[in-house]
Amino acid sequence: MTAGRGTNGDVEAVSEGLPKLHRPTAICLVTLKVVLHIVTISGYGYFRDELYFLDCGRHLDWGYVDCAPLVAIYAKIGLLLGGSLPAIRLLPLLAGGLLVWLTMMLAREMGGGRFAQALAGLSAIIAPAYLASASFLSMNVFEPLFWMGCIWVVLRIYRTGDSRLWIWFGVLAGLGLENKHSTVFFGVAVVIALLLTPLRREFAHRWIWLGAGVALLLFLPNMLWQIVNGFPTLEDLTNVKDAGKNVVLAPVDFIAQQILLIHPATFPIWLAGLVSLLVGRLSRFRVVGLTYLALLVLMIVLHAKNYYLAPIYPMLLAAGSVRVEAWLEHWRITRAGLWPRAAVLACTAVLGAVLAPLALPLLSPVDLVSYQEMLGVAPPRTEVAHSGPLPQHFGDRFGWEELVEEVAEIYWSLPEEERSRTGIYASNYGEAGAINLFGPAHGLPSAISGHQNHWLWGTGDFDGDSLIWLQWRREWLEGLCGSVEQAGEHFNPWGMAEENRPIHICRELSVPLEEMWHELKHWN
Repeated sequence: MTAGRGTNGDVEAVSEGLPKLHRPTAICLVTLKVVLHIVTISGYGYFRDELYFLDCGRHLDWGYVDCAPLVAIYAKIGLLLGGSLPAIRLLPLLAGGLLVWLTMMLAREMGGGRFAQALAGLSAIIAPAYLASASFLSMNVFEPLFWMGCIWVVLRIYRTGDSRLWIWFGVLAGLGLENKHSTVFFGVAVVIALLLTPLRREFAHRWIWLGAGVALLLFLPNMLWQIVNGFPTLEDLTNVKDAGKNVVLAPVDFIAQQILLIHPATFPIWLAGLVSLLVGRLSRFRVVGLTYLALLVLMIVLHAKNYYLAPIYPMLLAAGSVRVEAWLEHWRITRAGLWPRAAVLACTAVLGAVLAPLALPLLSPVDLVSYQEMLGVAPPRTEVAHSGPLPQHFGDRFGWEELVEEVAEIYWSLPEEERSRTGIYASNYGEAGAINLFGPAHGLPSAISGHQNHWLWGTGDFDGDSLIWLQWRREWLEGLCGSVEQAGEHFNPWGMAEENRPIHICRELSVPLEEMWHELKHWN
């Protein structure tokens, strides 16, 4: 290993030769990942959040109450491709494949050869968190790409001493913020880690500050939107906290769920990677290990959902794979020394297949329930109120088309004069998104809702005095309507329990809907 100076004259540059990325292995693993998601791309139906993001895609803006703006761009692309499940899930499955490639690149950057790259990529494939996130449209599948792209840049800066690369860090961090606001905590963790390592010297030079400026510039449109609209995201987060919506985990439980989300089979790998980054042979990259620890502490203190930390693990999987490769190198005295490597990869793949049905829609709902019972393992809940026979990331894919059909039957059963002044009020963004996606085929008007960004979009052109009202209890509606009639009841055995409720017709609104609109605001 030789050391030199980078462009700033201070940061040590490590210039030893790196192994090449083994492209055939990378192509095979990325293809495997993509194929897994292609064969399950239409499984179970639209996810609740997908329906909402499609509505966001129909109302492109620089911000939304509960999400950053890039997810609406992803959804808009899906709509332009037709809005079908394959169309809106094309980008997520490609992002999932790219994450496998990036994880292998991180292993290479840490000195990993062909085996380390293969183990890192395979570990990224089998992680239930990444299998689930790449199976439907959300910002979560893109988040690790931005985070790990930033980490790759940090590793390159360490190796080359080229501080100009902070500009690219800023680009990725800024886009990451426009993808999901939790990137700010990742950024804080990186800063803490830099301050605790020799790389703190980077703060004495202009490039890191220019990179920060680039990130802020890219994030500026959303910041301005927040200011103009009274910081709705902060209000939303405060409401979530005050309502006790999310499951609050003790530190031990939070860490235990990390093991499940990234797969128990990969736990020894990423733990070995963390230890090696902190005190072992990879400690020259200690900034990476400290970034993880800082973010872990932040997430525990903030009572974050268990999956909020998931985007950070590819770098630990990469580091751990490098260490496993080094350990197995001692076995390569004869040709028999290749067998331990083959055994590790085979065991990882087989164990990954065992938990795959918990993350991907591979089984029928009946078989999935039986399979979970047989394993004695089920994905943990992240929200207190969500309940049903299936995990939420599956349960929220059932019942939407049936709900719209039931609403359509009620709507078209009304006399024509009454129907002309009747709207559809959805109590949450999933219902509203379902009405807006499937409703046009049934001749239904657009949904009205006070939930999340739908409240900002307002009541549209509705000026009637009657509403088909979804999910609300009769006693709540009686204070708003002259008369309330139960016109139907939605029930899907595999959907979430909170959707299995009566459908009412609210006639003779006590005041025009626009006048009560402020009271219907529901941000949580």
